[in-house]
Amino acid sequence: MKIVYMGTPDFAVPPLRSLLSTEYEVAAVVTQPDKPKGRGKALMPTPVKEEAVKHGIPVYQPEKVRDPEFVEKLRELNPDLIVVAAFGQIIPESVLNMPRFGCINIHASLLPKYRGAAPIQYAVIDGEKESGVTIMKMGKGLDTGDMIARAVVPLAEDETGGSLFEKLSSAGAGLLVKTLPDIFAGTAVYEKQPEESPTPYAAMITKKMGLLDFSKSAEELERLVRGLNPWPSAYTFLNGKNLKIWKAAADMTGEEEKNIPGTVVKADEEGICVACGAGKLILKEIQLEGKKRMDSASFLRGCKVEPGTRLTDHKE
Repeated sequence: MKIVYMGTPDFAVPPLRSLLSTEYEVAAVVTQPDKPKGRGKALMPTPVKEEAVKHGIPVYQPEKVRDPEFVEKLRELNPDLIVVAAFGQIIPESVLNMPRFGCINIHASLLPKYRGAAPIQYAVIDGEKESGVTIMKMGKGLDTGDMIARAVVPLAEDETGGSLFEKLSSAGAGLLVKTLPDIFAGTAVYEKQPEESPTPYAAMITKKMGLLDFSKSAEELERLVRGLNPWPSAYTFLNGKNLKIWKAAADMTGEEEKNIPGTVVKADEEGICVACGAGKLILKEIQLEGKKRMDSASFLRGCKVEPGTRLTDHKE
């Protein structure tokens, strides 16, 4: 069987590796164009391209996957199946209908939950107890195609967006090679999704989402910190400087003392304790603008933060 693989970021590398360990032929890899990075703005290949090059697999990087020239090239390859994992472009019907077994997608959620671009982060932010991956047949809708197989992944109490990313990538790699024989044998069961998702659409993550609103509960903010770690990270402002929050804890006790949200209640070896709409957020690992990432105790030894200091949502 001849397969074309479409993927771009780190998440899509383990499934490609798993695919290369099978007897199936990976005829080509399709990924996003190289992008400039760093001070020198040198063009950097995508993680999937780097992996494909290691194995001598032809790589295509169309600006738009719907370009007629690329579609014709794909038609010449004549794949039996196209596997998609975090590719980053909408696949047109001309491509979806091309292979005889269609196109399948490795989606990082237990569909129909968390359709959209950022299911991993939202699972952490929303406090889900479990997530997983779904292999689905792609159709016209966004993540609405028939489900073929699912794998459940429990979330740890300290789960971050980054740690869940790795878990789901690995789970997707295993589920893919387990599911392919059923697809090719015609024994796979295709389950239709309900029209409505039980969760909101997992829209693309933006840097602005990381700005902490201390009028919310400490529990909500602690989950946001974990969900946006490592990118784009949660942040606030201390004395007009950006303060990234890498690790925090929620303290929901001592509600008898009410302080203005964003006010530092205390700062000691345990961390920087900040009043919230409900409870207190204890900042455990932070990074002040222009400084290194460090635990709060180390930070406080070089920068005193007095009780009563306000963390704000803007530069002063």
